[in-house]
Amino acid sequence: MTTSTRSAARPGTPPAARLRAGRAATFAYFALNGFLMGMWIVHIPSVEHRAGISHAVLGWLLLLLGAGAFVGMQLVGPLTDRFGARTVVPLSAALCSVTLFLPGLATHAWSLGSALLLLGFGNGCLDVSMNAHAVQVERDYRRPVMSAFHATFSLGGVLASLVGARTLAWGWHPAASLGAVALLGLAVAALAAPALLPAAGSPAPVSPAADGAAPARRTTPRRIWLLAVLALMIMLCEGVANDWSALHLRTVLDAPAATAALAYGAFATAMTVGRLLADRAAGRLGPVAVLRYGAATAAAGLTAAALSPWIPLALAGWAVFGAGLSGCVPQLFSAAGHADPDNAGTNVSRVAGLGYLGMLAGPAVIGPLTRFAPLNLTLLLPVACCLVAAATAGILRARPTTTLPGDAGATA
Repeated sequence: MTTSTRSAARPGTPPAARLRAGRAATFAYFALNGFLMGMWIVHIPSVEHRAGISHAVLGWLLLLLGAGAFVGMQLVGPLTDRFGARTVVPLSAALCSVTLFLPGLATHAWSLGSALLLLGFGNGCLDVSMNAHAVQVERDYRRPVMSAFHATFSLGGVLASLVGARTLAWGWHPAASLGAVALLGLAVAALAAPALLPAAGSPAPVSPAADGAAPARRTTPRRIWLLAVLALMIMLCEGVANDWSALHLRTVLDAPAATAALAYGAFATAMTVGRLLADRAAGRLGPVAVLRYGAATAAAGLTAAALSPWIPLALAGWAVFGAGLSGCVPQLFSAAGHADPDNAGTNVSRVAGLGYLGMLAGPAVIGPLTRFAPLNLTLLLPVACCLVAAATAGILRARPTTTLPGDAGATA
């Protein structure tokens, strides 16, 4: 299908050059978000030392980061629908960039907690608004492009690990390195903003009720909440891999520390590569197949890792786990955004918000379970989540009134 044909099929589609620029800008914001949060992660030890707090206190303060992100996600979704992603995304990126500087200044637990709350809020705002714009880009392309954006986020994190390692080796103060990155983020936010796509159309005027009462408040459809629950399950699995993959090899298989670290590396690398390939798979097979077979593959990989008595097989299992999960969350975000174009931001915020809670809950749930069962057996909980996602993947199937990228008739 040519670009001109797409434009004829859906009036208002931007010209090809404008659409490519909008896609490039979206890549820039996803990479920036991954880079900003990656720089924070790299500096956690030095920030913790400067604030003079224990690991336990840091664990509690990190909950404020999650709380701020959740609040930001829920607030910015409706704002994105009202004012358009072209307005909200650059402002969110600027806010996330500025707040990254604050943890580097913290010298006490309370100041670090306040900084993390604000950083989480900025991250949540950018996360939802850029995903809402990604949905708009994908709708105009009329083919799956969402997974590649999420892969770019991962690549931004990889770049942050390299840059952060270099600045730490040079002995830079956390405030200096995070401040420099904040300035870079402001520059990217401003330079990429003009290429963002304008809203598809003006929002319809709100008609007051016949009796003069305020109009009824729009409720989130049940299908969106079901997508959000699936996002919680899938991102719970990602959280488990982030925090427990290396510990699994170290404590269960008695692997050397350096070898154990490869478990997360195998997972993250496979996930990034999988996301680079998932759009093509979604275009050819459809989003339902990507979620169903991806989640089933992830379940098989983690089962192999959990039950394997051999380190190489466990590493391979964690890699398969990452490859299987790689395309799942982008399909859920895409389905939520396309369900109702006029409320894409709100719907994405619901799915992203519950998903983020799952990311935080995963590591927290596994810890207490290890009191009752060995660590490798507790990993069967995320396996069960993957199996539920595979069994219910049909929720992604488009309704008769909606055409999602990747459905029959859409071509790459």
